[in-house]
Amino acid sequence: MVVFWSVLLGAILGYVFGYYLKPNRRLRKAIKEAREKCSAALEEGNKGVYRTVVTEHNQSSELVVEVQELAVTRSGQVKVAYLSAFYKQPEFRTKKGEGLLREVRSLLGDYLPLHEIEWYETDQRHARLRQHLQSLDELHKDHLER
Repeated sequence: MVVFWSVLLGAILGYVFGYYLKPNRRLRKAIKEAREKCSAALEEGNKGVYRTVVTEHNQSSELVVEVQELAVTRSGQVKVAYLSAFYKQPEFRTKKGEGLLREVRSLLGDYLPLHEIEWYETDQRHARLRQHLQSLDELHKDHLER
């Protein structure tokens, strides 16, 4: 008789664990990961493109640099991190990758004028992310109330 009740109790506890507790843990983990990704995307700084003309030995080429905003000074300068760069005429300079980024950093410095950077539009993206984050919070609250 004890064996019967222990098997029955084990089956009931296994059912409760398998259908209620374990899925809740997976859902909480998925919600936590999604919330972290949304928060990281919202905290990511502004990105934009800076264009300038570089002239050397009677040759010139437009240098296009993708930058990320790190800080803004009171004088209208932006401290930037260089993400990528390229010349419109590739034969002008042959450096690529990290070598080109080091060259750009030495040419332009760490600060660029604020008004000369063409910033990517992020308002709509941030609004969607905030809405998604809010819906995740509501989903999490609704799920915990059950």
